[in-house]
Amino acid sequence: MKKRIIPVFCAVLSLFFSSACSFSLYAQNQKPAKKVVLIIGAKDFRDEELFQTQDILEQNGVKVFVASSSRQPSQGMFGGEAVPDMLIGEIDPANFDAVIFIGGKGAMEYWDDPVAHKLAKETIEQNKILGAICLAPVTLARAGVLKGKRATVWSTQGADLQSGGAKYTGTKVEMDGSIITADGPFSVLAFSEEILKALNNN
Repeated sequence: MKKRIIPVFCAVLSLFFSSACSFSLYAQNQKPAKKVVLIIGAKDFRDEELFQTQDILEQNGVKVFVASSSRQPSQGMFGGEAVPDMLIGEIDPANFDAVIFIGGKGAMEYWDDPVAHKLAKETIEQNKILGAICLAPVTLARAGVLKGKRATVWSTQGADLQSGGAKYTGTKVEMDGSIITADGPFSVLAFSEEILKALNNN
């Protein structure tokens, strides 16, 4: 009996270590989730641009955080509410794979904000993905990071991008290097898809 038990025991033990080794290799091959921070105004962010972008990214395994200039709940232009996870001044691009500015009327508070400008510059300097949609690309233009770059924005603000040295294209979505811009809420899906592509290639 012992002669039979020992080989069986050894076989089970071998199977256990083989499985453990396979699991270890599997775990090593699993990449950590990408992290993205979406920046909204303290009020009047564009609901679709925040919630739809957040949903699409999260459905694809991205860990999403929301930042604003206030920790108080922010009201969207159409009544949606978002509770920020952090302040814009607390964002360190080193901790994220992408920094995205969401549009809506509330985005105008960052157009000439030195904190937002500094963040945009640091994001580019650290070779991270920088995005903006709707009115938010104006912030990037005034931060000086769109010089010589193809970019788009809400149609009424094309001149702002040109003033910042950008090559305004007027397209729905534009990607130049690590910078992704979009013209508004109807382009959320295409914008989100470009962010996902960039994250997968980063």
